[in-house]
Amino acid sequence: MKWSFEKLQGYQKEPFTEQGTLDLKADLLERYPQEILDATPFTVQVSAVADNGDVIIDADVEGTVTVPSSRSLTPFSLPLKFHFSEVYVNTKAAFNRYENEVVVIKVDDDGKVDFDKAVADNVIVQIPMQVLSPAERAGAKMPAGEDWEVISEADFNEQHAEAKQVDPRLASLKQFYADDDDKA
Repeated sequence: MKWSFEKLQGYQKEPFTEQGTLDLKADLLERYPQEILDATPFTVQVSAVADNGDVIIDADVEGTVTVPSSRSLTPFSLPLKFHFSEVYVNTKAAFNRYENEVVVIKVDDDGKVDFDKAVADNVIVQIPMQVLSPAERAGAKMPAGEDWEVISEADFNEQHAEAKQVDPRLASLKQFYADDDDKA
């Protein structure tokens, strides 16, 4: 979906609305090959309204992406359902009208709002930094290989605490260094 920025500026009293299905699989796989392995078409509902020469777009998006698990790299389906809002402006000076929390995008030189790109950008933002497959969330065995294994944070802390324990035969040496510190 691409719209003319000039056309969208005409929707001041009544919002421009559109709904449809976007097939972003090729774009997502090309732009984010490590993060996204597959994608279903996304259903979108869009509303755009002009305000002081700028265009505010609100969208609801729903679809599914296949992503690798952060722990084992096992692919699994991650359903996404989210809302996003963006403001499109035609000059760099217009950025100053908005606070830092507002997503403001300058329209391309061709004067078009590329909604497909906006949805793809927001899809990647919706994927959590740590994604675990349903089996991993349920407590499946951690991955392991030859001379290596993934352990939980609790297991790591337990091993670290055990390593700090002093051999009782060497405990008297601990006192030796403490006496030297007192004399200095």
